[in-house]
Amino acid sequence: MALFGSTSSSTATNTIGNSANDRALSNPPEDSVSDISFSPQADFLAVASWDSKVRIYEIAPTGESQGRAMFEHQGPVLSARWSPDGTKVVSAGCDNAARLYDLQTQQSTQVAVHDAPIKSVRYVDIPGAGSPMIATASWDKTLKYWDTRQQQPISTVTLPERAYTMDTQKDLLVVGTAERHVCIFNLNNPGTIFKSTQSPLKWQTRVISCYPNGGAYAIGSIEGRCGIQYVDDAVNSTKSFSFKCHRQSVPGRNEQQVYALNSISIHPTYNTISTAGGDGTFHFWDTDSKHRLKGFNSVGGPITSTAFNRNGSIFAYAISYDWSKGYQQNTPQLPIAVKFHATPDEDVKPRLKKR
Repeated sequence: MALFGSTSSSTATNTIGNSANDRALSNPPEDSVSDISFSPQADFLAVASWDSKVRIYEIAPTGESQGRAMFEHQGPVLSARWSPDGTKVVSAGCDNAARLYDLQTQQSTQVAVHDAPIKSVRYVDIPGAGSPMIATASWDKTLKYWDTRQQQPISTVTLPERAYTMDTQKDLLVVGTAERHVCIFNLNNPGTIFKSTQSPLKWQTRVISCYPNGGAYAIGSIEGRCGIQYVDDAVNSTKSFSFKCHRQSVPGRNEQQVYALNSISIHPTYNTISTAGGDGTFHFWDTDSKHRLKGFNSVGGPITSTAFNRNGSIFAYAISYDWSKGYQQNTPQLPIAVKFHATPDEDVKPRLKKR
């Protein structure tokens, strides 16, 4: 039984939210959306797509959007993130390269290269470095750190397998790879794996998201399950847990259809989390009290990526094919969209714990 209770249609109606009024992004990408990311300084959204482009939009508080910039890769783009000051976007993908786009000069330059596609890219704050660095995690089984003023990586770390996901907060960087390996890094010593462990989930890792305090991370898998893990072993042994999500009951049969958990986002103020999956639903959870705050019915297609804006008032989610059933199922009829959901406190604020 799921710790948070069922996410099926039988759930009590007071926990079911309404996405009917969510606003859609104007002029979305032409192919599946792989990653979306809000600027930490303003309501600008970067959207990475399988059409080999990164688009940047300005988002109004009402959810209206306007395109501001676009730059290209030589293959599908798998990851895009903003610089801490909000002036640049770094992206990476299947052309084995990372590119840096400067919003002021409107120019993009290649800043990283691997021997295989780069699955994830992040800005990292390495103590003593003097300026933010870029980390890239690749299917070539390496993690590399880059100073954009140099052509060669400042450090290369061999991973146990292909990188599938990566995230960072403060001194914490976590990489999830094939075969359920999880590599934890302390950015005070970024060139060495601080701790190697196995995912607490039984199936392939899909996504990892770090909590803002740098002391924990959430991990999701293709089996429709989410786990909360702590860096400190003593805390992890008593507080870590996992729960089922993104599963639907099969009518007339005593079984469930299981969907991949594609994206986890953490609210910047309340530390509550969202999960979104291949079933086309998204949910908000209070993991401290092990409670689902709000769930939403299917939006009409798989949700591939999600993001909160800088103050958590807007929740963005991308709807497109998630490739879980192979390329044969990627038909022109599948929707491609990014939508914006206003997040009132009743959706995302932790509830008082019962005494």
